[in-house]
Amino acid sequence: MSRRVVVTGVGLVCGLGIGTDEVWKNVQAGKSGVRSITHFDATAFDCTIAGEVRDFDPLHWAEKKELKKIARFIQLSLAATDFAVRMSELKVTPDIAESTGVYVGSGIGGFDVIEREHSKLLLGGPGRISPFFIPAAIVNLASGHISIRYGAKGPNSASATACTTSAHSIGDSFRMIQYGDADVMICGGAESTITPMTMAGFAAMRALSTRNDDPESASRPFDRDRDGFVVGEGSGIMILEELEHARRRNARIYAEIVGYGATGDAYHMTAPDETQSGVIRAMQRAMQDADIEPNQIGYINAHGTSTPLGDKGETFAVQKTFGPHAYDLAVSSTKSMTGHLLGAAGGVESVFTVLAIHNRKLPPTINYHTPDPECDLDYIPNEARDALVEYALTNGFGFGGTNASLCFRRFAE
Repeated sequence: MSRRVVVTGVGLVCGLGIGTDEVWKNVQAGKSGVRSITHFDATAFDCTIAGEVRDFDPLHWAEKKELKKIARFIQLSLAATDFAVRMSELKVTPDIAESTGVYVGSGIGGFDVIEREHSKLLLGGPGRISPFFIPAAIVNLASGHISIRYGAKGPNSASATACTTSAHSIGDSFRMIQYGDADVMICGGAESTITPMTMAGFAAMRALSTRNDDPESASRPFDRDRDGFVVGEGSGIMILEELEHARRRNARIYAEIVGYGATGDAYHMTAPDETQSGVIRAMQRAMQDADIEPNQIGYINAHGTSTPLGDKGETFAVQKTFGPHAYDLAVSSTKSMTGHLLGAAGGVESVFTVLAIHNRKLPPTINYHTPDPECDLDYIPNEARDALVEYALTNGFGFGGTNASLCFRRFAE
């Protein structure tokens, strides 16, 4: 039998705040973290709004001399990890260092550093490039810095699977503990790509909302008037532990992770498969892994990006996966509040799912005002809902047709 894996700490940094408590409070209140972009002058851009992390001071988590060596996504990951580790009261002592791993991914990595250094190259030539450029920007350095900071000598890895990145990071960490490769995993994702190139690139694909005059209502998953997603930034980190390891140190347990399904569409580079077979199989496999029936799921934290095709497709997948039970489920997209955090989305949304189970409070889908006949599920419109949920899923899908679903349950002895 595989080992049981529990969640003993979570950390959040995103447009809704800095720190798990502040973010969760704003989620329950149904607030939006989307505002006009301040990271750069976006006046000439088609989309001028994003879910920026405002008032973030990296000096709380890194020394000034370190900042030029670490891209913003790494800074955000260090902050979220600090909140998660403090919540879990985890101390990576020498006796557990080799069984404690880190698996924190990013869909894009240090695009801010790449753009900065490329400008220096064009203006001043190759001699102007920082010797810290490469280690500051590459995806796995969030895991690397976290590992060094806490002395975690177990598995050290990172995924880069677009918007499924964090779901894969958490699911793979779950497997590592199940199989005995680690007893503790610090896992999740981080992203900070609110940069000129990123915003221009997504706008060129016509993927972004252009509701620039009303930022807080721009991300509106499942609403008939949705017109694209809003880019967000931040980090979501979990501390996963083997159950007996958590018990030995009297750790507080917030939920148990019991299932993981990962699939591929093998269909198109960016467009969803109309049959949604990969998404359906991901949810089915997560529930099969958890050894539960579909009618035991009470809540789904949807991928729900606020794009016309994506939301319609995910609704269809839920309908096909759950049959009549789809209309008894509560489904919400917290991207309505955070924007789409790309590679960090699954980490943040997994944390929201765990907190929803633990606190018996389901996050809303805000900005849901005009029902779409093709999106006809219970999306918890606009206000959080008190509910006791035993099992919940969270979904993540990404470019390249990559899909993942995670299943969490209320912890029971």
